Amino acid sequence: MYEKLAVLNDEWAARGMEGQVLDAESRFYGGIVDPANGIAWPSHGGTPLTMGVWTAALACERSRYYRDPELLRRLALSARFLLRSQHADGTISPPWTNLHSPPDTAFVVGGLAQAYELLADWEPADEAAADIRTFLERTIPALLTGGCHTPNHRWVLTAALGFMYKLTGREELKARADRWLAEGLDCTEDGEWTERSNGIYNAVSDIVLYYAAELFDRPELLEPVRRNLRMMAYMIHPNGDVVTDYSGRQDFGAASDLSSYYLVAKLMANRDDDPLFEAIAELAGEALKHPGGLPNQPMLGLLRYPELRSGTVRAGRLPERYRVVVNGAFPRERYLDGMEAAGHGGRIYHSKLHPEFGAPVARHRNGATSATVMTETNVFFALRHGAARLLAVQLASSFEPGFVKMRRLESIPSGYRLTAAERKGYYGPVAETDLPASAREPASPWYLLPHQKRELTHEQRHEVELELTEDEDGRGWSLRVRCALPEPLLTQLSFVFEPESELVGDGLSPAGEGVAYWERGAVRLAAGDDWVELDGGARHHTARTINNVSYPPHCRTLLVNLLTPYDHTIRIRTSPTGGGQA
Repeated sequence: MYEKLAVLNDEWAARGMEGQVLDAESRFYGGIVDPANGIAWPSHGGTPLTMGVWTAALACERSRYYRDPELLRRLALSARFLLRSQHADGTISPPWTNLHSPPDTAFVVGGLAQAYELLADWEPADEAAADIRTFLERTIPALLTGGCHTPNHRWVLTAALGFMYKLTGREELKARADRWLAEGLDCTEDGEWTERSNGIYNAVSDIVLYYAAELFDRPELLEPVRRNLRMMAYMIHPNGDVVTDYSGRQDFGAASDLSSYYLVAKLMANRDDDPLFEAIAELAGEALKHPGGLPNQPMLGLLRYPELRSGTVRAGRLPERYRVVVNGAFPRERYLDGMEAAGHGGRIYHSKLHPEFGAPVARHRNGATSATVMTETNVFFALRHGAARLLAVQLASSFEPGFVKMRRLESIPSGYRLTAAERKGYYGPVAETDLPASAREPASPWYLLPHQKRELTHEQRHEVELELTEDEDGRGWSLRVRCALPEPLLTQLSFVFEPESELVGDGLSPAGEGVAYWERGAVRLAAGDDWVELDGGARHHTARTINNVSYPPHCRTLLVNLLTPYDHTIRIRTSPTGGGQA
């Protein structure tokens, strides 16, 4: 793997050199252009990322750029660009949002502190190393006072504080890290982090907590890292993709592989002599095609931890046949019941509360067939069978209106029962004693009234129950959906497929670009020799969509229109083999 990474890193280094701004009159002189927008940025996915790649190339004896004077000159230019881009308060501003961002600065710190370690003892690099150190030291005020937006940002800041504590020995850095860690770690017993982000932020939390455990000598911080890696063994599709169907972040539904787990899995395998972690590292290494964002660059890791190159841990086998429920025993209701006592009133600024934390997810794998049953997300079921992919099954209703999120998952023989209960009511007049002074003025703005004090009236409930049961032969599923509401309520089941798949059936009629009504009978999704067949279409009403609901334009979507009350069953069968892995 070390040899493969050395070759890849050289390719990334060359691309970085091609993208560097060498016009001395440019405000971006020395920076590396982002191909997406033509601008050089100081963020952890921008110029500092390439600085990490270049440092690794300069430090790797297998690299064609080892101790290369021209590459070192380029690195020095990029370090100067970074210093010019740094704000007076020590922060940087990434391109997407988050101006003067302490957490985005912390991502950069965690990576460039590693680069500085590799450069510090090489005399020709003194100038570049000194500028990198200057940048790092200038971030200290922001790290000591700065806050975060998201749960994982706390641990990114903690690791950055650890790197600066190692570099400077300043005790106040450790004290600030202790304050973040005192909030407690947001990982369930089964290994699920708050953001449920298998494609991005799980790996972020894992690697930065590994650094924090090492830098502050707190080995207990590795326990959630172990749990998450063990959970990830059951979140892998047959082709190596990870499950992103229920993510609470931007990787939701996006194709993603294990590559970002390579370094932390390798570190944990070596530390624990764990064959499962080594198996994850091997599969992640096979997927590596990108240098990785700071502070999670694999080549920097292999250079800083040379023991990882020895290959002394023998890889085990990742599970390929299983039925597991993640968070099935997590006491989520107890935590949710405590939300009111937290005092925030359900409001959080520039972020979200993530009440879906700890929601159960079921995973089934039978060789080339992979199924996921989910709660607290717009998708409740997804199925891959070889190259044939049913990306999402969703339920929408005009009650709220929008997608209905399943709240509970209960194991039943051969499957699961999922339930959702929505409430919606009306609100009476504000009591005269609670009215503000503005109510007696010529204009009384709605937004100044104390709406929280209105009396609830005519509350209505919408309850849905789903049963998903797997056939004994493992080749099919039965989906039964029920709602006893007597009033007619528009409901829509949607089945989302990849656009290039062949989809045939007699009961289909167009409902717009990429969308079709499935009115009756069976339809078959085929991809090469693999297929998934569905039976049980219906069209109880003619609505094309429901308010607040949209379907992905780049996919093919089938609509089953139901009207309450309903008790409807869809049968799903797969081809005898699932040989494709596309």
